[in-house]
Amino acid sequence: MDTLHADLLVIGFGKGGKTLAAALGRAGRRVIMVEKSAGMYGGTCINIGCVPTKALIHQASSRPEGADAAEWYAASVASTASITATMRHKNFRMLDSLDTVTVVTGTAAFLDDKRVEVTAGADRIEITADTIVVNTGAEPVLPDIPGLRASAYRVTSTGLIESSDMPRRITIIGGGYQGLEFASMLSRYDIPVTILESRDRVLSREDEDVAHAVEQILRDSGITFVTGARVTGVTDADGHAVVHYDAADGTPATVEAEAVFAATGRTPRTTGLRLEAAGVRTTASGAIEVDDYLRSSRPHIFAIGDVNGGPQFTYVSLDDYRIVADQLTGEGKRSTADRVAVPYTLFMTPPLARVGLTGQQARAAGLSVRVAAKDIAALMAMPRASIMGDTRGMMKFVLDADTDEILGAAILSIDAQELVNTVALAMRAGVTAATLRDSIWTHPSSTEAFNEVLATIVR
Repeated sequence: MDTLHADLLVIGFGKGGKTLAAALGRAGRRVIMVEKSAGMYGGTCINIGCVPTKALIHQASSRPEGADAAEWYAASVASTASITATMRHKNFRMLDSLDTVTVVTGTAAFLDDKRVEVTAGADRIEITADTIVVNTGAEPVLPDIPGLRASAYRVTSTGLIESSDMPRRITIIGGGYQGLEFASMLSRYDIPVTILESRDRVLSREDEDVAHAVEQILRDSGITFVTGARVTGVTDADGHAVVHYDAADGTPATVEAEAVFAATGRTPRTTGLRLEAAGVRTTASGAIEVDDYLRSSRPHIFAIGDVNGGPQFTYVSLDDYRIVADQLTGEGKRSTADRVAVPYTLFMTPPLARVGLTGQQARAAGLSVRVAAKDIAALMAMPRASIMGDTRGMMKFVLDADTDEILGAAILSIDAQELVNTVALAMRAGVTAATLRDSIWTHPSSTEAFNEVLATIVR
């Protein structure tokens, strides 16, 4: 068995890990990057997450009038595969081109807190390292629904992204962010979509008016919602699956589909790592337990990205890199406690972007709250929406009534994924709502909607 030694061992090719490996490699440190699959060089985002899903959403939106949906779907999947393959190659070359970095493809498992074995078929090597960073990401949660796992019609998010065969009908179990994003994208290809949500409404963590606006847009796109639905089983029939559920009133019901997708969240990927051999503690959810500096119960072992149980966003993984890099090469002061106003976006059409507190959360915290909100279609100061041909959605700001501080915002509109970054920066800098309202913005732009929305205090 071969043995290798490194200053830094990174397990998992995700955003934070690959950036850290490249930075320390360029600084002259000896680095080994271990990735389980050559098809995942670069991590989840570029291969089976952010990039392919957003590419398919864009392709769906650009389908020419009259173009056959199935043919366009197949072409979109092929185009997306080409994009991800190019990015995957670039990510591999980014590390492989560095003399100080070695990329090893195989499955990693701890032998103790300083030794890791990597296996690939009959091959096995042992790696020792002074510092180890676990960056293995997360994997889909498959709910314990009778018949679901064995169904020939069960699909995963990865399968939907990679298969050029367009499903004739799809049932999505779960009305959260992932479920709604896929539903919005698939409906643009004229695929009938049914969403079964166990709660009484979708997006239960968002304010009710925002969630209602999202649901209405998706209903208008042809998506069918069944809320209060408790899925009881999946059975396969001739050429399709039958999803059984109890409706909100307890009545048994079914829906048929050629594809069944469980969009019920993702859990940290720690199975098989043998963390116990290294003395690394995990939380009840299976995440690696870390402190504010992302150190595990073994101070030389860090966990970054989804595997540490934090927000499952690529840009948070990138910030994890900054924290660990500061520990290894800087002053060691940066921590997760520094994070303020981290935004996120649900890439439906139009997108929903959120940052900070919802109105419900702010009131539950005992804050004195004002709300400024307006429908996009009613905004005189945002002609860009009309120019782009999409005036659906709304903007909502949650403000501190005593300080005029921006506590949070929900933006459901074209350009929302960009607008929210301006709001998040304003929140971090302590910019008041009045300052944002009275600022000078280019015209015609979506940003100038702030002038009008923040002048409209509704409650």
